[in-house]
This record gives sequence, C-alpha cells and structure tokens, in this order.
Amino acid sequence: MSGTRAPRTTPNSRLRAALFAVPVVLGLLGAAAPAAPSPAPSTGLRAGAPLTCRGQGVDPGAPVRHRTEIVIDAPLRTIWKLQTDVENWPSWQPSVESVDRLGHGPLRPGAAFRWTLPIPPHPSTPATRLDITSTVRQIKNQACVRWTGPAIGEGLRIDGVHVWTFTEVEGGVRVATEETHAGPQVEADVPTASLLLRQGLEAWLQALKSAAETRAHR
Repeated sequence: MSGTRAPRTTPNSRLRAALFAVPVVLGLLGAAAPAAPSPAPSTGLRAGAPLTCRGQGVDPGAPVRHRTEIVIDAPLRTIWKLQTDVENWPSWQPSVESVDRLGHGPLRPGAAFRWTLPIPPHPSTPATRLDITSTVRQIKNQACVRWTGPAIGEGLRIDGVHVWTFTEVEGGVRVATEETHAGPQVEADVPTASLLLRQGLEAWLQALKSAAETRAHR
C-alpha cells in the first residue's frame, strides 16, 4: 500500500467538474471547451434593462446572472428554427448528448423537454451526466422564448431561468440571452459559477451563429 489517498470529493469540486463540462445553456451551465472569442462583445448586465419575454424575465434574486448577445448574418426564421427545434440541438451543439420532447407539437407555454450533457471524469469526480428538464413559460414566435427548470447531476442541482430574444437589425439578427442560476452548490462558489455561465452562454451563441450562417450561405 502506498498510503496515498484519493482526492476527497466536495460540493465545490462537484460544482467545478459539472460546470467545466457543460456548454450553456442554458443553458446552460459552463463550457465543455474554452469558448471561442465572440465577434460581438458580451453586454453583461450593464447593457440596460433585463431581457423579458411577454413581460417575464430571469430570477431577480438569483446569485448568478449573465447576459450576452451576438449578431448573426442569417434570416430570422433560420435562427429561430435552430434554437427552438430542440430535438435537433445535438446536430449543431456537440456537447448536447440527447434531447427528448415531453409532448408533441411546436413549443408553447407548458411544453417541456429533457436534455442530457455528459460530464467527463475529473481527478476528484467520476464521469457522470447532467439531466436538465426545461419548461417553456412564455414564447412569442420569432421574437422571444423563456424557459425554466432544474439541472441535476450527482450531488448537484442548479435551478435556471433562461430568456432569449431575437431582433432583426442591420447586418442580420441580434440574438440576446440572459440566464440566472440558483442553488446551494452555485451559492458555494459564485465567482466560478458566474464565470462559467458567461463562457457557456457565449459558446452557445457562437455555435448558433456558425450553424445559422452555414445554412444561410450554402
């Protein structure tokens, strides 16, 4: 016996392992790889009033919150289709393992979907996955969508609220997104959770931009 002990798993190590493994979203919850530089700078919270969809926004009391945006040179209908056709997210978001609609038809208030993200092993944690159940609360066709729901992994729960808005502007469509996270593990390390949420949201926008512009300019 060498006498070397395995690293102890703590709530903070589980949080970091999960957040570093997830792109998003998200939603949602971090970055599977370092986010590429965004050609449109992050607006943060200094850019103005919080985003809303049909008058409803993110959780004002959540300890972690971020807002960012990007301009995409593609038709609004193309961008909207990519973002709201949730079952096809894995085709352009490589870190999304699977998505299952919990119902049929187009997204509408009350529609829900469950999606999974693999979490690779870290020195202090085994490989696992994050299961996210998102429920649409408000939606306006080709204008905005707001969903809420928990992300649950081994020893981890994050309650998220996510708003997306889509606005036609010169040069394309401005896609803006704002998300909040709450939960004991998030509160245990707010700076890390905030940083990784920012990276995740910006990585998601970059993937959406790439997919939409590729389709638009074929």
